[in-house]
Amino acid sequence: MQLFFQPEVSENDKEVRFSKEESRHIIKVLRKREGDRLHLTNGKGWIFETEITLAEANNCSARILQSEKEAPPAYHLHLAVAPTKMNDRYEWFLEKATEIGIQEITPVICDHSERKVVKHERYQRVIQSALKQSLHTRFPVLHEPMSFKEFLEKEHSGAKFIAHCEDSQPRKLLSKSLKNGISATILIGPEGDFSEEEISSALKVGWQPVSLGNNRLRTETAAVVACHTAALINEEE
Repeated sequence: MQLFFQPEVSENDKEVRFSKEESRHIIKVLRKREGDRLHLTNGKGWIFETEITLAEANNCSARILQSEKEAPPAYHLHLAVAPTKMNDRYEWFLEKATEIGIQEITPVICDHSERKVVKHERYQRVIQSALKQSLHTRFPVLHEPMSFKEFLEKEHSGAKFIAHCEDSQPRKLLSKSLKNGISATILIGPEGDFSEEEISSALKVGWQPVSLGNNRLRTETAAVVACHTAALINEEE
């Protein structure tokens, strides 16, 4: 099955009109014609089966034949990840985390961050592409970037973990700390890790220190490992 994306369609609609970009892809690239069937999602858990009624390269429309809402995941994962120096590595993390399954992402600017400006609209497009490719129906929330201090000051439901590399601090493995079916927020630091002040301030307000294993990981790799660990734990029977 191939999945398309139209965020404005709802379960009560009878027809859907695709964006110019999606229309060109459907008609010019895939060479779809009137009467062909398409599946699409609005990123809110709904999947729609449709039939093309207007096959124009800049204005493709379809009739909605049936719709179904998928059950929400059993857990909620929020990753707060420092932007990487090389932008393509952060985009790789966004792509893989979306494929694995994630609900929220926040770019966090830390003391050791070398990149402090992120391309929010481009990141949204990366997530959209990964969503369609992996056939997911729920679009992860991508928050605007904020400072580490601002992030700590916000309220976060569920368990709160900070994954750092400071050996002088006792840390449990993330895989031993996460529980099936719970909400969790995990902080992943930049190249060079969190500063001592950041680690200390997080611990003072109840964040639990965790390790992702014995290997030294890049920021984007650590984020994907954390995401995959949560997914595996929640697949356990």
